[in-house]
Parts: sequence; C-alpha cells; structure tokens
Amino acid sequence: MAADSSTQVPPPGQWPVDPQEDVPVSKDRVWIDGCFDFSHHGHAGAMLQARSRGTELCVGIHSDEDILANKGPTVMTLKERVAAVDACRWATLSIPHAPYVTSLPWISHYGCHYVVHGDDITSDSNGEDCYRFVKAADRFLVVKRTPGISTTDLVGRMLLCTRTHFIRSLTKVLAGEEGSDSPEERKVIGRDMMQRLKDYALDETTRAPGPGVWSWAASVAARGHEAEDGGSFSNLVAGKQPRPGQHVVYVDGGFDLFSSGHIEFLRKVVEAEEEAGRARGWYDDGAATRRVADEGEDYGPAYIVAGVHDDEVINRWKGVNYPIMNIFERGLCVLQCRYIHTVIFSAPFTPTKAYLTNLPHRTPHRVYHGPTAFMPLTYDPYSAAREMGIFREVGAHDFQGVNAEQIVQRIMKSRELYEERQRVKGVKGIGEEAVRRREEMEREAERKRGST
Repeated sequence: MAADSSTQVPPPGQWPVDPQEDVPVSKDRVWIDGCFDFSHHGHAGAMLQARSRGTELCVGIHSDEDILANKGPTVMTLKERVAAVDACRWATLSIPHAPYVTSLPWISHYGCHYVVHGDDITSDSNGEDCYRFVKAADRFLVVKRTPGISTTDLVGRMLLCTRTHFIRSLTKVLAGEEGSDSPEERKVIGRDMMQRLKDYALDETTRAPGPGVWSWAASVAARGHEAEDGGSFSNLVAGKQPRPGQHVVYVDGGFDLFSSGHIEFLRKVVEAEEEAGRARGWYDDGAATRRVADEGEDYGPAYIVAGVHDDEVINRWKGVNYPIMNIFERGLCVLQCRYIHTVIFSAPFTPTKAYLTNLPHRTPHRVYHGPTAFMPLTYDPYSAAREMGIFREVGAHDFQGVNAEQIVQRIMKSRELYEERQRVKGVKGIGEEAVRRREEMEREAERKRGST
C-alpha cells in the first residue's frame, strides 16, 4: 500500500538534504520527481522543461524500496540515480527518498510552488494518481513527454538484442536523408531532432546558449583506428567558446547508457583541472574579480570537449547490439551534463595527432581517459596524446565498474522481475529463447575479443 502524503513528512531536522528549515514558497522554484532509473535524455528533457518554468529546480528521487513497491525493481541504486540527477545542468537540488506519491508538505518545505510532470499518467501500487494531492491544490504543471525514449524502451532493446535503433550517419538523419520513413517524414524527424539538440545546448538557466555541438567527418578507417586523418568539423549548434585563460581539455567515449561511471569520470576531470588551476593561480585573491570585470562573469579553469563515437565504431569493437543507445541519444545524455562545454558527434575511436591539432577550439592542453575500459583493446588509442605529452588518467572511483555491460548484466540477472515490470506497462514478455540468444551473442562477442 502506498502511504498518503500526510504520513511522509520527516520530523524536524531529519529532511534528507538541507535546508532543514522551511523555505518560503515561490513560483520561481519548481519541483519535479521520479525514479530517474539509468539516466537517458528523456529524464533530462523533463528537467529542462521544468527548469524553464522557474529559476530553481528541486528534483525529488524515489527510494529503491518505494519504486519496488509501486512499480518494480530499479536497474540503478539510489546512490547511482542521485549522481545522475546531480550531473544534470538544470537541476538545482537533488532530494533523495522523495515520496512516490508527491506530497504537498515536501514540496512546500523546499519552497516549491509548482510540480512539473510529463503528459503521461503515473499511478501508485493502488492504481491511484501519484499527483492527486498537488493537482487538487492547483499546483501541477504538465510538460510534453520526450518521444521515442524511455527506460522501458531501453530494457526492451537489451532483452531483444535489436539493432533497429542504430544510426549510420547522424548528419544525414538531421538533414532528413536517412531513415526508413517517407522523405517528408524524414525531414520532420530531422527538424525535430535538430531542435532537440538546440534545446539541450541551452545553459543552466534554459534562457541562453550553453555547450556547443559539433560533428566530425572522416573516412571509416579514420573513425576507427586504421588511418591518420584530421577530418573536418561542422558546427551544428553555436555555444559558448573557451574564455581567456581556460585550458581546453578533451575526453571521449561511447557513453552508452550514460550512467554514474561516466558521470564520475567527467566530474573527476573537472576536479583535476580545478586543482591544476589552483596551482597556476586561478583562485588567487582578486583573480575572480578580474575575470568578472573583464568578461562579465566568473568561470572555471577548464573547457571540457567531449567526443562521442559512432554506433558503427562501438559495435565493431563490442558486438552484440551495443551500443544500446544510438549516437543521438548518447550525445544528448552527454550534452545535458554540467561537466562538459562542447560535444563532438562521430568522434574517432583513436584521437590521432592530426585530429587533436585540428579541434575547433585549439589543440587541447590535456586528454583524459578513465580507469576502466568497456571495450578491451589490443592497442593504445591514446598513443598520440601520450607522445604529445598531454595524456592523463583519472584514478579509481566508486562508480568505475558501472558501464553499459554491467547494466545489461543487471537486467539479465533479474530478467523475470523486469519482464513483469514490462507486462504491467503492456509490453509483451520476450521468453526464454530470446534470453538465451542474448547470452550466446555476449559469449560469442567475448570469444572474438579474446582471439584478437
């Protein structure tokens, strides 16, 4: 049974995050809540729309236990889900253990007048509307649900091993030149996707430009690792440029099922650059005042450029139906992250010297890589960065084992529970045969990697 809102108010001093004292309620402060299970761009899209309704966004995150009681098992732990929300550029405050049935005392305590939710209906274990109390109080706002993506969709891709989500050329899809739909429908889809890129490239206020978006084009050989090619860059969305004194830093990856492992890597890159900035006087007395006087605002010591690999490149190395998210979906996940300043789609798997010295924002001061490799390799893709003396590794961290492969394994381990969750949503079960097929494909991919 789901508890009603009156039973879920913490005692004084025991709210899950500060402030512990009630905050004056303001229409500029907005609340959104949910499971936020392995983060995808639909979650970010909801937070983007919610933040645009005010100047601050409080994000309530349900506990593992409440989600299990009302909906089914989570894929990610509460700690992992909080990390994902914390990383969203539009979230002001993450509030774990928020009640599954949205509570007026909770939103009022954190000073929020309105609650925002998508245009779908969310019910508790009793079949009642989770937003019934805020609706009755006329404090509910509806935003559009992001089409074409959901946790349920992604779980289905994992269990069914489908590849229909792959994109061969993102630039052609955006131009309406690729896809199985009619020419007219392709153009509409391309325009919608392009608009989503522009929306996700907004800054933390949702009212000004934020990260830039680029695409890189080169031969198939260069996108893998067989050729040295600087390629060419195309600007898709204009964003903020590096500011005076900032060091340009490059990171890359597949970022599939964008999760706490990717997020913590990016956060640690920022942390390392802040430490380096401290060593070069970035935080000395008066430095921030001078930046504000010269540039109109203060800013950090690093400008992070994130390259995202093509579906074809990832699948060549990992096999099965990886990546589970296509390049557009993965790129949007990276684009919404507060730790990056520019995204480059179709970045090469091996960043050669020709590529690095041809980057739109100048040759990077450093190239970072994380402590784990999702794709076991027989060569070093960062040899050029090492030879240039700009390669750095991020050390071990709590989420270093969280990647797409582990998330898929979690799903497979608890397949029956997830299938029940799918059935509750009206999704047909996949059966034992499909599960065996996925397991065989994973083993075959592992054998191929072991033989190279």
